[in-house]
Order: sequence, then structure tokens, then C-alpha cells
Amino acid sequence: MSVEVAGTAVAPTRFDVVVTSLSSDAHTWNLVYLELLLEELGCRVTNLGACTPDETIVRECSARRPDLVVVSSLNGHGCQDGMRLIAALRARRELVATPVVIGGKLDVAGGDGSNAARLMAAGFDAVFEDTGELTSFRSFVYSLPSRSAAQIGA
Repeated sequence: MSVEVAGTAVAPTRFDVVVTSLSSDAHTWNLVYLELLLEELGCRVTNLGACTPDETIVRECSARRPDLVVVSSLNGHGCQDGMRLIAALRARRELVATPVVIGGKLDVAGGDGSNAARLMAAGFDAVFEDTGELTSFRSFVYSLPSRSAAQIGA
């Protein structure tokens, strides 16, 4: 089986992914969209929903040990809330090496590019600004090292 991405056949990733918003963000449609997109890419998705407290995200990620954590923000507080969340995630030994990405509307001022640098320096593995373009996100997902289906219980 393969997934067709931009005209190129790619094997399904079979990653376990946690999708979440931040504690101050009540938007949900973006989370559903990301869940569907990741499922189309062959991922198993746990969607933690909107207004998820940092403690819940850390607890769930520690318990689930996902291959990827995707944080989405639409309210413009993604940079501020994301800095706090990544510090909490990276403080856990079992999550230090877990790939964590953030994307969406990261500030209320329209962004000048400095948010991405700050978030990457704080520990995010990738930052996807609010451009509506998904090619770079898909490429990031496909660039992750894959695990065999046997290792993830499929």
C-alpha cells in the first residue's frame, strides 16, 4: 500500500502522533483538519482537543510516547504558550528526543520571523508559520525515521 503525495508514491508512515492545541486556544477545526491529514499520511492520531492544559499534554505524551507531537494555534498566542509548553515537554527525560512541532498563528502582530527562531531555540523541531501551505509539513512528517508496524503493535 502507498499514499500518493504530490505525484510521488510514498509508503505510509505508521507513526503515533499526538495533536493538540494550547491551553488558551479554543479552536477545534484546525485540530480535526490536522488529524485527518495525518491519518491520510498513514499516522495513528490521538487528538487532545482544544484548551488543553500543559500538564495534560505532558502527561499524555509521557504515557503514550508518540513519534511526533503536533501543536496547533489559531488565537495568536502560539509563541507565548508554545514556549511554556516546550519547556515542560523537554523537562521530561522520556520526551527530550520526541519530535515536537508547532504551527498556525503564532502571534497577534502578524509575525516577523523572529517567533520561529525563538521557538526552535526553545526546543521545537520545526515551526510552521500561518501560510496555509502544507508541503513543508508533509515533508517534515515523511523525513522522520520510521518504525516497523510490529514495533507499534499493528
